Amino acid sequence: MAEDGKTEKPTAKKLKDARKQGQFPRTQDAATWLGIAAGAAMLPRSSQMLADRFRELFTMRLPEVVADPTPSHAIDALAALPMAIIMPVAPVALAAVAGAILATGAQGVYLTGKTLKPRFSRLSPKQGLKRMFGPKAAWEAVKSLAKVATIGVVVFVIGKSLVPGLLGTGLVPLGVTVDRLRHGVEMLLWSAAVTGLVLALADYAYQRRTVMKELRMTPREIRDEMRQSEGDPLMKGAIRSRQMAISRNRMLSAVSGADVVLVNPTHYAVALKYDRAKGAPRVVAKGTDALALKIREKAREHRVPIVEDKPLARTLHRVCDLDDEIPAELYLAVARILAFVMAAGRPSARAGARRPSGESQLPDLPTKAVLRTRRSRENRDARRAAHR
Repeated sequence: MAEDGKTEKPTAKKLKDARKQGQFPRTQDAATWLGIAAGAAMLPRSSQMLADRFRELFTMRLPEVVADPTPSHAIDALAALPMAIIMPVAPVALAAVAGAILATGAQGVYLTGKTLKPRFSRLSPKQGLKRMFGPKAAWEAVKSLAKVATIGVVVFVIGKSLVPGLLGTGLVPLGVTVDRLRHGVEMLLWSAAVTGLVLALADYAYQRRTVMKELRMTPREIRDEMRQSEGDPLMKGAIRSRQMAISRNRMLSAVSGADVVLVNPTHYAVALKYDRAKGAPRVVAKGTDALALKIREKAREHRVPIVEDKPLARTLHRVCDLDDEIPAELYLAVARILAFVMAAGRPSARAGARRPSGESQLPDLPTKAVLRTRRSRENRDARRAAHR
């Protein structure tokens, strides 16, 4: 089990706050070795430029000085020497800087001034001893030894294999020696850079594991964070319950103005209201079980006709939401119920559910999503027609 009960992974907010404090995984070696690798990639071009510059100096400037050995010619030749070195070396330096910036940016750059603030805990001897002899110090020591040993072995093995080729047997032209030297230096740099990047990757994995372990949270901390960011779940549940109660009361109050309540007879209740000016009949209230009972009680209280039609009540409850118009496929069935209610007249306050002769024969209806899409399209077309 984790220390102090911190068994949970850090949340996104915890990680964000830690980054603001400057606490995130990173390794300095990645910038160093990626910079060396980028510089090694530009080395062939830079060496060619350097050879061309020196060739120009030896073939053009030097003969001029020999032909006219005056101080002015000598000074001009010497003045061209720094630029002959700087210009070829500049691409290597720029590539190394770009590689270092890329490696640093890949690990994340989070600007914060909190790490610059003085903290007196850093002056504590106990904390100092912990930093000197703790697991981080041990890892840094092991990492440094492994880095020096590994890179030293790589450089020694490759350098040992290159020495015979550089020394050669007998007289070797200067150009061949320079090419061999350049290839040897490139191989050494690439070998050291690749080895260093592998070690940097291992260091980053260790740093990430250490930081994520330090940022672990207890279940209580996660619950407290959720309360702070999203609100107390109990309070949210109470608000949601209150909103549902208000919506239910508003729906029940609409039953008093309904034209008919269809029931099943006890499990389902759907209240319909028909207003010729607004189009087809609409569902103003619906519910099941306890809510259906309240709808029936409200209907009896306001003498709204209650009609028992099991298939129609179930279908309307399934395919219609509140304030939806009934689908066109149910026009005939609902018109039959409305005609029956108008013929029977207004019931008394104690009247039970009425039953028309026979139950409605209903067609196969599309799903609620299809009906909702159809209604939305019809409403859009109606608005466009009215706009025209």
